Amino acid sequence: MASFMENIFEKAKKNPKKVVLPEGNDERTIEAAVKATQLNIAKVTIIGMPDKIKQIAKDKNLSIDGIKIIDINNLPDIDIYANEFYEIRKAKGMTPEEAKKIMSRDVYYGAMMVRKGIVDTFVAGAVNTTSDVSRAAIYLIGMKEGIKTLSSFFVMILPDKTFGKDGVLFYSDGGFVIDPDPEQLSDIAVTTGATYRELMGEEPRIAMLSFSTKGSARHARIDKVIKALELAKQKDPTLIIDGEMQGDAALVPAVGAKKAPGSPVAGKATVLIFPDLDSGNIAYKLTERLAKAEAYGPIYQGTKKPCSDLSRGCKASDILNVLAINVVRLANMR
Repeated sequence: MASFMENIFEKAKKNPKKVVLPEGNDERTIEAAVKATQLNIAKVTIIGMPDKIKQIAKDKNLSIDGIKIIDINNLPDIDIYANEFYEIRKAKGMTPEEAKKIMSRDVYYGAMMVRKGIVDTFVAGAVNTTSDVSRAAIYLIGMKEGIKTLSSFFVMILPDKTFGKDGVLFYSDGGFVIDPDPEQLSDIAVTTGATYRELMGEEPRIAMLSFSTKGSARHARIDKVIKALELAKQKDPTLIIDGEMQGDAALVPAVGAKKAPGSPVAGKATVLIFPDLDSGNIAYKLTERLAKAEAYGPIYQGTKKPCSDLSRGCKASDILNVLAINVVRLANMR
């Protein structure tokens, strides 16, 4: 059986998209761009200093044929882009001078390329901070209709194939929203459900996690999860979603049958929605280390088009994997 990422690469090859990698001066970005081009999963544009990019490619014996390079010091249509950015942000006090200064930065320019339809998605964060990548995504790409919350997800690939979908579980949010209120938590559930559909080609079974299962305890934190569940069902009535429930009730059939009889999710969840960033981040790291799972993410969701932040400690392979995941999401967005 092909692995999750093998399936992703095969799907991406069938419908390659236009991708901009703004951090073109970084050798990891160049390596990822070259590999994506060789695999024919994307038409790649990188932003940086052409001479430096060519020298890195030469030093590492990489062919950059087929990759478009945009000179960071001579950005096409920069005045048009800056003026559009100014119009977006002037109500918040931005000046035309500030707009041009910000738009001259690689990640914002790349995000504007997505906004204007020149490319389909961007992947950044190997050099830029999370705050800059997230602002570029929110300001320039914008949120999906009905969704106000930018969030992130992880794809967890477990060696034990009895969990999730043949060992594949989606975790959210383990990387971005610190303490979501019920409205935000419902956005996270709905967008993760949509992401799961895009990547897995089937309906998710979403568990809204808590330290309580179906009223086994009472607390304001549990009430938040219950309210979020109610809101998520209103936003997307087609979702197979249930809660509140504990982790074992969500994942273990025998426990789910006992603690939440009749639940369409208990014991067979494929998507786990955590009540806050503490629990989500801790869970993904423990799953990765203790269960020897592969973790892909955090990857942004909720924007009109997919885009991604990276860890500044990422490898070229991480950039390539996230790029491929976004290509597949684009091909299957509803």
